[in-house]
Amino acid sequence: MTQLTGQPATDDDVVHLTVPADGGYLGVLRTATAGLAARLQFALDEIEDLRIAVDEACAMLLAIATRDAELECRFAVTEDALTVEVTVPTVRGATLPAESSFAWKVLTALTTSASAAAADGRATIALLTRRSGGY
Repeated sequence: MTQLTGQPATDDDVVHLTVPADGGYLGVLRTATAGLAARLQFALDEIEDLRIAVDEACAMLLAIATRDAELECRFAVTEDALTVEVTVPTVRGATLPAESSFAWKVLTALTTSASAAAADGRATIALLTRRSGGY
C-alpha cells in the first residue's frame, strides 16, 4: 500500500513493504529507503547512512526470524524526517542484541534515534532519521 503523492504532506505519507525474511530481499528495502530519503532531499551521505542502518536492523531481525517469515517494513515520511519500522515474527525465546552491542552502536551512530521492542512473538526495530539543514 503506497500513499505517496507529489504534494507536500500535511499528514505522514506511509509506505508498507513486505518481503520474505531472507537476506536476498534486503536490496528491495535498501532501495526503497534510498528513494524515500532522496524524496526528502537528504544529503547523499545521509541516504547511505540510512541504507546501512536499515540493512543492519534487518540483519538483526533475520537472525531471530521464524522459518518462512515475512519481513514487514513501514516507512513514514514527514516534512523533514523518515521513520522506518521493521518487524518480523520471531522464534520462541529469541532476543535482540543488547543495546551495548556493536549492531546497536551502528544503528545509533547512523540515525537520529533507534529503538526496539519484542512482544507476542514479534520483534520490531524503529529508526528515525531527520534531515540535516545543509542539503
